[in-house]
Amino acid sequence: MLNKYNPAEIEAKHYQRWQQAGYFQPNMDAEKPSFSIQLPPPNVTGTLHMGHAFNQTIMDGLTRYYRMQGRNTCWIPGTDHAGIATQIVVERQLSEQNISRHDLGRESFLEKVWQWKNLSGGTITEQMCRMGCSADWSREYFTMDNVRAEVVTEVFVRLFEQGLIYRGKRLVNWDPVLGTAVSDLEVESVEEQGSMWHIRYPLADDPSAGLIVATTRPETLLGDVAVAVHPEDERYASLIGKELLLPLTGRRIPVIADEYVEKDFGTGCVKITPAHDFNDYEVGKRHNTALVNVLDLQARILPQAEVFNFKGEAQENFALPKAYAGLDRFAARKQIVADLETQGLLVEIKPHTLMTPKGDRTGSVIEPMLTSQWFVAMSATPDSSVQAEPESEFKGMSLAQKAKHAVDSGAVKFIPENWVNTYNQWMNNIQDWCISRQLWWGHQIPAWYDEEGNCYVARSETEAQKLAQNTELTRDEDVLDTWFSSALVPFSTLGWPSETAELKAFLPSNVLVTGYEIIFFWVARMIMMTTHFTGKVPFKDVYIHGMVRDHEGKKMSKSEGNVIDPVDLIDGIDLENLLIKRTTGLRRPEKAPQVIEATKKLFPEGIPVFGTDALRFTMASYASLGRSINFDFKRAEGYRNFCNKLWNATNFVLMNTEDKDCGQDESLPLAYSFADQWIIGRLQQTEAAVAEAFDTYRFDLAAQTLYEFVWNDFCDWYIELAKVQIQGGCESTQRATRRTLVRVLEVILRLLHPIMPFITEELWQTIAPLANAKHTDSIMLANWPQADSEKIVPASFEKMAALQELIGAVRNLRGEMGIAPNVKAPLLVEGTVATELLQYLPSMTRLTEAKLVDKLPEGDDAPVAVCQNARLMLKVEIDKAAESARLTKEAEKLQKALDKLNAKLSKPGYTEKAPAHLVEKDKTELADLNDKMTKVQAQLTKLAS
Repeated sequence: MLNKYNPAEIEAKHYQRWQQAGYFQPNMDAEKPSFSIQLPPPNVTGTLHMGHAFNQTIMDGLTRYYRMQGRNTCWIPGTDHAGIATQIVVERQLSEQNISRHDLGRESFLEKVWQWKNLSGGTITEQMCRMGCSADWSREYFTMDNVRAEVVTEVFVRLFEQGLIYRGKRLVNWDPVLGTAVSDLEVESVEEQGSMWHIRYPLADDPSAGLIVATTRPETLLGDVAVAVHPEDERYASLIGKELLLPLTGRRIPVIADEYVEKDFGTGCVKITPAHDFNDYEVGKRHNTALVNVLDLQARILPQAEVFNFKGEAQENFALPKAYAGLDRFAARKQIVADLETQGLLVEIKPHTLMTPKGDRTGSVIEPMLTSQWFVAMSATPDSSVQAEPESEFKGMSLAQKAKHAVDSGAVKFIPENWVNTYNQWMNNIQDWCISRQLWWGHQIPAWYDEEGNCYVARSETEAQKLAQNTELTRDEDVLDTWFSSALVPFSTLGWPSETAELKAFLPSNVLVTGYEIIFFWVARMIMMTTHFTGKVPFKDVYIHGMVRDHEGKKMSKSEGNVIDPVDLIDGIDLENLLIKRTTGLRRPEKAPQVIEATKKLFPEGIPVFGTDALRFTMASYASLGRSINFDFKRAEGYRNFCNKLWNATNFVLMNTEDKDCGQDESLPLAYSFADQWIIGRLQQTEAAVAEAFDTYRFDLAAQTLYEFVWNDFCDWYIELAKVQIQGGCESTQRATRRTLVRVLEVILRLLHPIMPFITEELWQTIAPLANAKHTDSIMLANWPQADSEKIVPASFEKMAALQELIGAVRNLRGEMGIAPNVKAPLLVEGTVATELLQYLPSMTRLTEAKLVDKLPEGDDAPVAVCQNARLMLKVEIDKAAESARLTKEAEKLQKALDKLNAKLSKPGYTEKAPAHLVEKDKTELADLNDKMTKVQAQLTKLAS
């Protein structure tokens, strides 16, 4: 017999054993088909959150499923160096000592970062182990390790030599606090209440007339190069081509026509500031305007405007009004608005709701900034004269074309399919990729400059010196965007540029499991880079899962107090420690009272222990294609109960099979009952359904199928029937029953293992020997069950359905008669019922006996149930007065419910105005109540006669 189920005890024991035995590593058998999967590398600064738990349950489930199929299986884990996030963490630690990174210098600062990484960077890896992830930790990578650094450099140099990387001056997202360009993923759009300033721009040849321009950013007025109107807007047709006087500067700017302008929005006149707005940048490019930059990198007004053309070539600068020089952009806004009002050019100010772009790390307003950056050209075709591409169907295409073709051709499939539309929409409007960041932590760009500014891209400084003919060089200080090194993961982790066995076996990987938010930032770029450098796609399938939200459907946020740490669900945590954890390190400490109240409301007594298996099964049950999930603790509690149910069922099986004949000697007779045949047949159906669910990424269906089979078919039905067979059957029947119990349970454990690894390993170690199925040291290496349709006996299903109908009829009779559960009664059966069915009724429905009679007693007050070809009667002495009183009370209760529901449905306008599904629900409930009332009244009439 097993001890009480204790998740923590078995989880620690088995994970350590699996890892030490090397079970997570691929067998590298070239004769076997491979299954490989890449972990989307979490940030090294991060800790496990519910999204990770969801994502990793799916990945590990697939890995364990295919490993059990005997494939050469490899799940490659790793972490991302997270350039911005990591630098911020270390800089904050230094600031507590009143030290800045500039005080240390670049080299010493990077030493500090590596020290932090070595001490604190493994948290998420440890948490993945707690989740039971069977990743090959011997292959764990870090996107800043030496191997990845070499690959990053090699890729950069090759792309540069092929003309696909260039340095240019373009508009980028700029965080003035961080002092770096940032990607769209690091920008949050926040709805805010702002203002719309309406400003009059006088006509140059008639200052008394002019155009009214509406703007939310008056400080950028200093960089205007034109005012645009719609070409079909009759109000301004006569002004197109004329010049305006730019307020506060007197600079002349033209009126241009462009379809970008919405005639019906604002005044229909739009100021064009291409150096400070992405949409204006495109308008300016179409009209070949100048680019006038008026802000420095700290978002302060420059003393002199910097002017460029769209080739990035410097033009003649000009002075800006001295009154604004050096002012922060928002201080300049106030001053400019005041000056416009003084000069009579401010027409009006209207309240305006707008989406403000803010840096997700700093909260500062992101500024579109014209800066010199490194870019990857998306639409240029590679020059293969220096570095040839591998032979493949992708050869000669631009990076964007490669990424598009991979999906269009079906080489890469999105699941669900609708994400293809999202992918294509971005690909069809793709811009060159800004890959440089003004940070110290990251892969430093392998480019060097001589004193004249000539650039030399090389694999090392020595190589650059040769290119520059030994001139003194200075290395580019910028580092690469984190997504650049992440984009190389499909091949940088497999030994590229060498032709390794791993590259041959595991590229392309079978599936990428990820969220929709990084389709552009990571998925598309992995496809580009992998097809370009290897001629293969990085993965065959992209499984896009939904977002995990709280029970009310809200996005999980630390400041809202609704973030859940998966490890807390595994181990449990009391309320006091939970509150400390929730409020420690809040970005906005003033939110602490709100977080505390939200936490107390959600977890009044803290979080109970769920264990890893229950959490994983919960996640699997939510994993329907593409849908976001609202995490419900009730469901997690239900699956914790499911673990207990499985544990207790195993105890029952052990109690009835240990040290007994379980039919392993097949020379001895086995008398299988229809119940045995039925559960064996249902097992075949379950095996087929679960395999199909895993093959199609429908973890929700796999979980549902397994839950229903284990709880309903095996535990609630077969085990109860097996008790009858073991207690009253002949020796060959008992032997067949015990054999069926252990063999079905053993297969159940194998089917459950990909989702619930720990409990299944623990129970399998005990059950497998009894089932003669322990051919390996771990369930994770056991064979995946294969459905055999020949084991399905249709007649057994028919008999089982008949038995279930009989049992249901008897239970209904007991309910109608109000017979207490501890009271046994004889059952009289009139008609044709198979004797083999009757033997189960006493145990299953608490009878003294189930007896066939020629005819039921006449004039008896007991109710009669009709089932199949038989009439059933429970023969018990009825206290007519007590039964009449009980039924009368039941009738009164039903009448109250009927009156309430009838009143609701008859209320004027309810059925027309209420949602149709609610009205239908009420009508169904009314019919059900009427049916119950009819039966109760019939019983009362019978008692009264």
